[in-house]
Amino acid sequence: MKRFYGFDLGDAESAVSLLEKNSELPPTILEIEGVRSFITAYAALSDGTLLIGENACYAKEARKRKLRFKSRFLKDPAVEQDIRSFSAGVLGALYTSGNLLRNDDSSCFYIGCPAGWNRNDRERYRSIFERVGYPPVKVISESRAALVSACQSKHLQIGYNIMEHPMLVVDIGSSTTDFAYINHGREVEMQTGGEVYLGGGVMDELLLNHAIEHSSNPQKIRRIFEESEAWKNYCEFACRRLKEKYYSDMDYFSDHECRDSVLIRHSFPPVRLSIEMNASIADHLENGSSEHLDGDSFRSVFLSSLRNVRESISGDTPQLLFLTGGVSKMPGIRQWCTEVFPEAVIITGAEPEFSVSRGLAWTGKIDEELREFRKEIEDLNNTSVVEDIVKEHINELYRDIVDTMTKPIIRNAAIPVFTRWREGEIVKLTDTNEALEAEIAAYLRTDEARELMVEPITKWLKPIAEKLEEYTEPICIRHNVPYTALSLKSFMKISDIDVKISAKDVFAVEEITWLIDSIISIVVGLLCGGSGVALIASGPTGIFAGMMISILVLALGKDKMEELLLKTDLPRPLRKMLPKNTIESRLDAISAEVRTSLYHSLENEKNEEITNRLISEISAQIEDCLTKMAEIVEIPLG
Repeated sequence: MKRFYGFDLGDAESAVSLLEKNSELPPTILEIEGVRSFITAYAALSDGTLLIGENACYAKEARKRKLRFKSRFLKDPAVEQDIRSFSAGVLGALYTSGNLLRNDDSSCFYIGCPAGWNRNDRERYRSIFERVGYPPVKVISESRAALVSACQSKHLQIGYNIMEHPMLVVDIGSSTTDFAYINHGREVEMQTGGEVYLGGGVMDELLLNHAIEHSSNPQKIRRIFEESEAWKNYCEFACRRLKEKYYSDMDYFSDHECRDSVLIRHSFPPVRLSIEMNASIADHLENGSSEHLDGDSFRSVFLSSLRNVRESISGDTPQLLFLTGGVSKMPGIRQWCTEVFPEAVIITGAEPEFSVSRGLAWTGKIDEELREFRKEIEDLNNTSVVEDIVKEHINELYRDIVDTMTKPIIRNAAIPVFTRWREGEIVKLTDTNEALEAEIAAYLRTDEARELMVEPITKWLKPIAEKLEEYTEPICIRHNVPYTALSLKSFMKISDIDVKISAKDVFAVEEITWLIDSIISIVVGLLCGGSGVALIASGPTGIFAGMMISILVLALGKDKMEELLLKTDLPRPLRKMLPKNTIESRLDAISAEVRTSLYHSLENEKNEEITNRLISEISAQIEDCLTKMAEIVEIPLG
């Protein structure tokens, strides 16, 4: 894709932006019907002409006219047709102006929706634009788009790394207030909250009623509004613009008038409606009761919504609060947010009326970069790079495991087996081989053994991660993705990231059968020291046994004697002459020899087929980890 369009279809006003793939400039807000922010309205004339924007609001010859329909999308299926008609008008305006070329397969549209919409709602919404004939369309939350816009346009000079801090986005629209919880650069679903039916339109209506009540002919104006919903909505939009103008510079308007007027041409003679904003009226808009809020005020409903959102956040409390939407610069909003989230830094973006549209276009470009980024990760995984790195370091893993596990294996497997032989439960020394194999294999599958392996495996993974970053960092740099997004070292440290290599699972017990066999043969050989001679004859209590062994050597020869001892069911009293602590001391004394012998076995006797399979499985886990990490990188916020 080369061109990314952001379409912020609002309930009251809409905006469209365009971002070229190779442009270093921010998205351009396109003019529709001569204005950058246009009224969300359409009218169908008797001759088939379709009007959108302000012209649609008061065209007398309209046979059908619709305004402020998006807020009813989830409740009224008929609204789909209204969205289809309006979006068709916008598409036609883009074609007419030359801002969009027909049959352009290098463009795509990103269209916003409230964060509270679920996947089914978003897909139903997306399909409307697809049927109208838009280029490829993707629907994302308006709150995410607003945050991307602010971050990409470098307006958040607050000294925070947004990728590392939880943030709540509060998008105050004309009909709804949208909440989104962002953690580590990803949008996280909240249990409740999402979307609240509270918007700046409530204040617009209060301001309009105030203007009507103080007009010279309130009865006539109310009658006109009953006859023409279009003129009523048009006057509400005028109130909205004046309200936003006042809140954008309250210090100035504390000493200057903030007024506007609308000439209502519904009948002759036309009637003029004067609108005014000042501190007293602003207080009325914030704290006055509204029928749409069941007699409650904007302030109280907004505070209640914020408290509900705070309770619904299961993750870390937001450290940043980002406000967007036409009402976001109102001082009261910031004060109320601080009241509920006193620990958070409050941020407001520039030109909030266009932040969603720009953010949508930016997100399109970012997603394209991420698609290319993920393709490079896939290509990397398809090479032998990971396998080569793992193979280069595999012997270090074996040695680290041997260093860590030798003593625990002797303590938890060998000692119990030879204690059972001493007590007569195991008949012959030759039977200890099978018993040791079973005990060692069982122990290596216990949680205790796996926990012991975590530290050496984690230590072993670090040089693997450092070597791998030589390949992943350039990919991240090429696509403007923070290099830590693909750092195995970072993911091994961050406990709240659910995608990471599990050190418990890297070293599969099934793949070290040869190692178990080596441990058994080495432990038995060193423990017995001549097929039982050193074990039985060790210590003061073994003097008598030593004398008997000497006689057998003279009678049978050394080899025959050793074979006889291995296969003989020695009398229990003779076994009892060997104290338990002697077995433990002997095993402890040979642990260093066991390690040395295992090192030799690793270097000269290990099963290459099993080793290669272990390399393959570990490499596959690392590649899968890289893929998952690439998938969760949504937006480089910064």
